[in-house]
Amino acid sequence: MNSISSTNTVSSMNNRPSALQSWLAGFSRDRAIVSVIVALITLWLVLTLLLPLLTMLVRSVQDASGQFAGLANFSEYLSSRVLTQSITNTLKLGFIVTSIVVSLAFLFAFGLTRTCMPFKPVFKVLGMLPILAPSLLPAISMIYLFGNQGIARELLFGHSVYGLPGIVLGLVFWTFPHAVLILSTALSTSDARLYEAARVMRSSTFKTFMTVTLPTVKFGLISTITVIFTLVVTDFGVPKVIGGQYNVLATDIYKQVAGQQNFAMGAVTSVLLLLPALLAFAVDRWVQRKQVDLFGSRSVSYEPEPHTLRDTAFFAFCGLICLAILSIIGMAVYGSLVSFWPWNLELSLQNYQFERFSTHGWNPYFNSLKMALGTAIIGTVIIFITAYNVEKSKMHGGVRQFIHAMAMIPMAVPGMVLGLGYIFFFNQPGNPLGMLYGTMTILVINTVAHYFTVGHLTALTALKKLPSEIESVAASLKVPQYKAFFKVSLPVCAPALLDISIYLFVNALTTTSAVVFLYSTDTMLASVAVLNMEDAGQNGAAAAMAVMILMTAAVVKIAHISLGELLLKRTQQWRRK
Repeated sequence: MNSISSTNTVSSMNNRPSALQSWLAGFSRDRAIVSVIVALITLWLVLTLLLPLLTMLVRSVQDASGQFAGLANFSEYLSSRVLTQSITNTLKLGFIVTSIVVSLAFLFAFGLTRTCMPFKPVFKVLGMLPILAPSLLPAISMIYLFGNQGIARELLFGHSVYGLPGIVLGLVFWTFPHAVLILSTALSTSDARLYEAARVMRSSTFKTFMTVTLPTVKFGLISTITVIFTLVVTDFGVPKVIGGQYNVLATDIYKQVAGQQNFAMGAVTSVLLLLPALLAFAVDRWVQRKQVDLFGSRSVSYEPEPHTLRDTAFFAFCGLICLAILSIIGMAVYGSLVSFWPWNLELSLQNYQFERFSTHGWNPYFNSLKMALGTAIIGTVIIFITAYNVEKSKMHGGVRQFIHAMAMIPMAVPGMVLGLGYIFFFNQPGNPLGMLYGTMTILVINTVAHYFTVGHLTALTALKKLPSEIESVAASLKVPQYKAFFKVSLPVCAPALLDISIYLFVNALTTTSAVVFLYSTDTMLASVAVLNMEDAGQNGAAAAMAVMILMTAAVVKIAHISLGELLLKRTQQWRRK
């Protein structure tokens, strides 16, 4: 009996599959596909984000010959009074513009969400117009309005618009819609029961505002402050055009690299510019972790009640803000139509004949369209696949966290810093990817990397709304995961995909800082052409090209709204009653 039992035991052990055989049996086609995709995503993020930034950091501690110099470059930078003044100027500019923008945007968003004033949809559309324009456009408008030959220069009471005043005005215009978007979302999700309780307790309007309204939007306010501060300290276009002798870190990078060919000092300046952006990003991440859900399933959505005095006051305020926005945009349009400012004010289309001002002619505009289209298509595909694998695939937790962390990095990296990192990495001798330098391909890659985070978060938000049982049901029915992806996840997330693609397209049209170091004579973009024409004193042509960018972005946005409604009807009908 014992012999027979031993024989059976040995036989069963021999028939039991080994660990390797079990692993191979479980390694299905879905896992193979996911493993390949995850490897490609990781490679993409490493090549387009991690290695360029690491190369830039390494370059900051090397001398002109490429030898290790330690902190000598930083010491040299900090010992220069002119260069260290840029740090002070950058922080000062950030605090001033952030204070103004957050204050104005809060009142504007409050009017849109907490009042019954008329024409709110119109005000919302007009308040978002600056987001469609390159940051160079308001700077050019400021020259036409308040420059030495400006039509309203008397309003500055003898002060020059060049320098801090002009930069502040230009950046307030350009960053305003970003603040309105965040604050409108924060103010639109409030529980009406809190206000009912305050009314029952006979709290004054001011006390209700301080004890109910502000606490419910405090996280949105902090996020707005960090976003606007980051945008201000990292912007290059406005200080370059109207900054005069008021140096900031972003323009210092351009001067060191493009003007003096001092790449080591440019890398040092980039590292210093990276610090406030990283600090703001860390604060925003901390806020996101601390934020709690203030609008639960039992909450009642707050609906404002008519109040004549309040509604009239906010209507006047929002009207003035929109009038200022239209004045700045209208001034740029008018300046683009004037034959020769200010001596020949006859209206014509001469400034739109770009071949009169540059050998490139209209090529930069069409290059921008190509780059924006490539960025929208390639970026949307890569971003959505990345988000899908982070959210839905069964990859290892450590790999998922690494990919998600890498996808969040671009939010904290200024465009000029990333662009400079691309110079050091892709233009490095011996790098097989060096053939991409100066091509349209590297412009698309850089722009996708620069705006990766917002698209990634948008895709994650859309995917989180899908039931997690979809993949489980597909697996139980022996349906490959890629089929479930194409038949369920992709159609349902189509509106979000459209939002991501339009976001990438518009930002690719308007970006300057991220690509200013990477273009060649054959791939010059419209935003860079605006910069070059303004440098050459061709303000009319520069305004014309900036207006073309704005008009193109506006047309695309209108098409986005129409197509978005169609997609909602075709793919989201199941959400409707």
